[in-house]
Amino acid sequence: MIELENVHKSFGSKQILRGVNLSVEKGESLVIIGGSGMGKSVTLKCVLGLIQPDQGIIRVNGEDVTKTGDRDAFLARFGMLFQGAALFDSMPVWQNVAFRLLRGSLKRPKDEAKEIAIEKLRRVGLTPDVAELFPAELSGGMQKRVGLARAIATDPAIIFFDEPTTGLDPIMAGVINDLIREIVEEMGATAMTITHDMTSVRAIADKVAMLHAGKIRWCGPVSQMDTADDPYLHQFITGSADGPIETVR
Repeated sequence: MIELENVHKSFGSKQILRGVNLSVEKGESLVIIGGSGMGKSVTLKCVLGLIQPDQGIIRVNGEDVTKTGDRDAFLARFGMLFQGAALFDSMPVWQNVAFRLLRGSLKRPKDEAKEIAIEKLRRVGLTPDVAELFPAELSGGMQKRVGLARAIATDPAIIFFDEPTTGLDPIMAGVINDLIREIVEEMGATAMTITHDMTSVRAIADKVAMLHAGKIRWCGPVSQMDTADDPYLHQFITGSADGPIETVR
């Protein structure tokens, strides 16, 4: 479903991606791990076509993302849960969830869009009365659920999750991880997640890719992650200060 071949990206003199090769099968849940500033978010933005790579090819379902003509139709196949939920403060919850159903090529009648939004809120464990509230009236965990409901509102083929459990307590993080896993499996969606949270990795990944210094250092099934002999991966998942990943002391 998603292929990256020798993808490079620099900003000025700073090299971010240095030849990323990665593939995600249809219906697979891939989690990209790695330290801050290693290029995880840039990788997602390149796949979405929000950033143009300097070199390399990115295909989504066989289509070169740099040559797609109808951007709206291309982006319609994606859903995204942003870090921090990224809800619109001025809109009630249901309008946040139905944001893409109220405009563009996916536009539906207002009543139908609201009905879909309420159904998606139910799917993430929120009652219909939440639909009329504003984001400021919600807890952090509820905001994250609303963000997840928005990500699945259009039944996308591909869903991106950007640090889905950041800022949540361990119990709520576990709830969100379980929801993500259940929803991805129910929808048969292809998922790409970036996270530092190893609990999330173990809960939602089929496959794990370790990104460091702009390159994929290790990629394989999550079941093989703990026994892999890659020193970068081992240091990251154990949280050790000693290893090839430089730390500031």
